[in-house]
Amino acid sequence: MTASPFPTRPLGSSGPRVSAQGLGCMGMSALYGDADRAESIATIHAALDAGITLLDTGDFYGMGHNELLINEALRTAPAAARERALTSVKFGALRTVEGGFTGYDGRPAAVKNFAAYSLQRLGTDHIDVYRIARIDPDVPVEETVGAIAELVEAGHVRHIGLSEAARTPSAGPPPSPRSRISRSSTRCSHAASRTRSCRPSASWASASRRTACSRAVSSAATSPATASWPRVTSAA
Repeated sequence: MTASPFPTRPLGSSGPRVSAQGLGCMGMSALYGDADRAESIATIHAALDAGITLLDTGDFYGMGHNELLINEALRTAPAAARERALTSVKFGALRTVEGGFTGYDGRPAAVKNFAAYSLQRLGTDHIDVYRIARIDPDVPVEETVGAIAELVEAGHVRHIGLSEAARTPSAGPPPSPRSRISRSSTRCSHAASRTRSCRPSASWASASRRTACSRAVSSAATSPATASWPRVTSAA
């Protein structure tokens, strides 16, 4: 079957253009009961065939199982569909052997470590959209975003995103839109060229990384034309 026309939308003001409906793949590996591998791969193939171009995953979905599943699905998909597909990866969640969640790690060294494993499991040389699953309360978001920006500069990531990112207001009036990071998943996806414009040099000190990438976060939070992340019922 040939892919049918499907509505598309941009991610952020300078991010990639993707199908308005994405495919959340978490339930193919965890949290919604038993999953059938063959059926899951067939579902991904059917979605690509229908014109869906955005696959949403996380490196902690099944402790890497979901990324390996997507790898297999894309390897066995028709070449044209494989070329159109973009993969959005969430990272940062810490898991136990028993499957519990123990927090999030947004330290720059951890960001790059997570990415290295995801690239291997996905069988690719780059991740299309990379975003921390939840903001690490112990690490300034500029530090986390700065580390992803370095991965963009190195060619390992194409676009930066944030997931479930919101500053928690204290008592008093709510923060203004200019000071708020939108809670909508990945509303602040950035094109690689935009990210590079935030980068002052090949090696950053902690302070310069925060200063440079705070502009990217602020710009994303105040962009009025940014669309919400495409969702399906199985997306996390």
